[in-house]
Amino acid sequence: MSLVHKASMKALHFRCASIIANRLFTSSNPSYLLLDNPTTAQYDELVNDAGRSGDFNTVRHLLDKRVKDGCYNTANTFDFITNDKASLSTLDDLILTLTRLDKGFTRKGAFDVLISRLCNLGKIDDALRVIETMRHADCGLNACSFHPILRALTRRNRIDESWHVVDVMRSLGVSPDSTTYNYLLMTHCAAGDLSSAATVLTRMEEQGMKTNGRTYDALVLGACRAGKVGGALLILRRMEDDGVPMLLSTRLYVVDAFLSLGYYEQAVKFLRIYCGKDKWLDKESFGCLAIRFLKLNRMDEARLVLEEMRKRGLEMRDALKKFQENDCQNNQP
Repeated sequence: MSLVHKASMKALHFRCASIIANRLFTSSNPSYLLLDNPTTAQYDELVNDAGRSGDFNTVRHLLDKRVKDGCYNTANTFDFITNDKASLSTLDDLILTLTRLDKGFTRKGAFDVLISRLCNLGKIDDALRVIETMRHADCGLNACSFHPILRALTRRNRIDESWHVVDVMRSLGVSPDSTTYNYLLMTHCAAGDLSSAATVLTRMEEQGMKTNGRTYDALVLGACRAGKVGGALLILRRMEDDGVPMLLSTRLYVVDAFLSLGYYEQAVKFLRIYCGKDKWLDKESFGCLAIRFLKLNRMDEARLVLEEMRKRGLEMRDALKKFQENDCQNNQP
């Protein structure tokens, strides 16, 4: 094939692709050109392409149709919104577009994903502006819409602003849920502020909320950060009495508290007492403890934990297997 012919074919292919792309993003019904079985990732890519080009009519069609196709929005759906000034200037157009989506799950879900995106960018004020729009957009505003905002604020230890968001929720007729309070509780407990944590618990009890795994997780962390390991063990006993499953992080808070005090034997004993109900949890707990012992150069304790794992039939991570193999080779006569 001549070079001229190849160049002509390449130009033809490029022209065809351009025509298809142009029709896709300018047609009054852009979704008809989609694949028969579009994927979630393909929808995300199309939404972002349309958003970057400022074609919000296409964005609306895509967001409506993807839900009908069972391809729900993801954390990547609004990647075209960034901290870039030009990108943020299109936020009002996007918000208006979302108010025109199909009512119900489609509209509510899109708003929630946008709020999450803005919070990841640190744009809390813009996220609250979206909340205000949702209030008038008939899309079932609830506590879940506020979770990304509270998560972003509490992770940055902006506790006063977090409580302000709770006040905003109430002013909009939205009742805070257990997740709302757990975010606040974790922030206070991570700082070892048990007094403020007690205030959060009181509010939860006043509203008839039951403590869950995340609540206990925060309380155990708070006790450990305050240097009250005995108090943490009492909380675990209450957790067990209430039938609430323990999280891996909850176990490790206590393990780390023991290790920080030099109570190595007690750390192993603690895991022995609470293991046996969840093999995955046991594997991760003992594995993490063994790794911690190795980092502390406590080889005898690490060997003890590995032997415990072997007896219980718990799978070891590669680093532990390698240590055990090297240890056996070094101890051969």
